[in-house]
Amino acid sequence: MKARDLVISICSVCDIKNFIETNHYSHNINGVKISYCFKVEYNNQLVGGVIFGALSTTAWKKFSNSEKKVLELRRLYLIDEAEKNSESRVIGSCLRHIKKNDENVELIVSYADPFYGHTGHIYKASNFIYVGLSGKDKGYRHTVTGKMYHSRALRTKYKGEYKPFVKKLRQALKDGLLESVDLPGKHCFVFKLKKNKKK
Repeated sequence: MKARDLVISICSVCDIKNFIETNHYSHNINGVKISYCFKVEYNNQLVGGVIFGALSTTAWKKFSNSEKKVLELRRLYLIDEAEKNSESRVIGSCLRHIKKNDENVELIVSYADPFYGHTGHIYKASNFIYVGLSGKDKGYRHTVTGKMYHSRALRTKYKGEYKPFVKKLRQALKDGLLESVDLPGKHCFVFKLKKNKKK
């Protein structure tokens, strides 16, 4: 599957939600603040998906003086049959779209999780800049489904109330269905979107 034959286009989250949750190592998009979704097709078949959104909590403050200036590459998955350079082509296409259509976003942040064996070589190939490791944290593994959840997932609120999926997770914790897991820091990368603003 040649990288040049991939068709990347903007889409709605419902177009790629099942694909991402089935194939991405996180197996969920719960709690992700979604700003942009892209689908990747080959011969009219869905072979990849990408999601960009706001950073969790107030992590954006590490990178900018305004939340709307920063987006995180939250999810990226391409099937294994895609060529090695397919990821960088897909990321490049997404970044060009955001640069052209969103005058507010100045910086893209992405994390590579060593807990899953990721080092960030895809981001290096896409000209992201490595800025170091994030802090260590704690996660929870569901003993029935095997899914991993960041500790932050158990604290997410909307208008002062826990979201429905958070209530389920907190109940699972009470029922002894979540086991604590120590998580290493993640490799952090940034990409600056160059703007041609009028002085």
